[in-house]
Amino acid sequence: MSAAGVREPARDVPRESSWRAGWPVDIRATLGTLVRGGGDPAHRIDAGGTFWRAALTPAGPATLALRVAGPGEVRAAAWGEGAEWALAGVPDLLGRRDDPGGFLPGHPVLVDAARRHPGLRVPRTGLVFDQLMPAVLEQKVTGREAWRSWRELLRRFGAPAPGSAAGPAPRGMRVPPSAQDVLAIPTWAWHRAGVDLPRQRALRAAATVAGRLEECTALPPVGALARLRLVPGIGGWTAAEVAQRALGDADAVSVGDYHIPALVGWALAGAPVDDDGMLALLEPYRPHRHRAVRLIELSGVGPPRRGPRMAARDYRSI
Repeated sequence: MSAAGVREPARDVPRESSWRAGWPVDIRATLGTLVRGGGDPAHRIDAGGTFWRAALTPAGPATLALRVAGPGEVRAAAWGEGAEWALAGVPDLLGRRDDPGGFLPGHPVLVDAARRHPGLRVPRTGLVFDQLMPAVLEQKVTGREAWRSWRELLRRFGAPAPGSAAGPAPRGMRVPPSAQDVLAIPTWAWHRAGVDLPRQRALRAAATVAGRLEECTALPPVGALARLRLVPGIGGWTAAEVAQRALGDADAVSVGDYHIPALVGWALAGAPVDDDGMLALLEPYRPHRHRAVRLIELSGVGPPRRGPRMAARDYRSI
């Protein structure tokens, strides 16, 4: 075993590690925001509760499998050129850098949700473009539309996840395309995937400066958000969505979201609110505003399901 606690594998055997968190780990609640719909090719949760993730790391593609092995203990296995990088990042992925100690729930909805989800942490993937691509796809469209585009692009331009061809990783898993691969996607393929021109341009602009964007992992939250927003087509909503997942920002609020203001309003005030109202309701929870939103999402409290819904559009037929 290496000094980092990672077991050196024999040929065709995954690298493995274990990590003791010091708190009750809730993998599903913590990593649930990474999953883009039930058919996400980059993520799976198998029948045994193992969480699978495929990603393009700085060291190469990797497939990571995570499962809770005991109170506060996580067992991890990884395949591919990026296996060591993926294993080294498991503690941050599951919230080691996240400190909920200063969070005071206050409101009964938050108190109850925090009590029921003691293992929730804000994840940090450490991979900016990996999270920026699906966030851009979700700009101003329904989740169903964005997830369909995500599936189409990964199946056509992603690579098979290490270990998925003949097991043990679930079949059909795909590593998201690199920034260089995104720049090479032809216009007709974007159209076929249902991605309109504004989102195409935003993704191409981000891919062009992907290296600079990855540097956000070393910047303070304010600086990281500012750098993300320098990219044409990346506004406050997209920057916050990326910061929450790639950078572990527990305070980033997705201003401009179609659903979250109403969700926060119903949970904390009993009525829907706009963005300004949402920010006012969340202000007492700074610097844990995203944590508060995540707990509200997990609480099950929200507006009645009879309100208007955002209409889905199919850009492939335009």
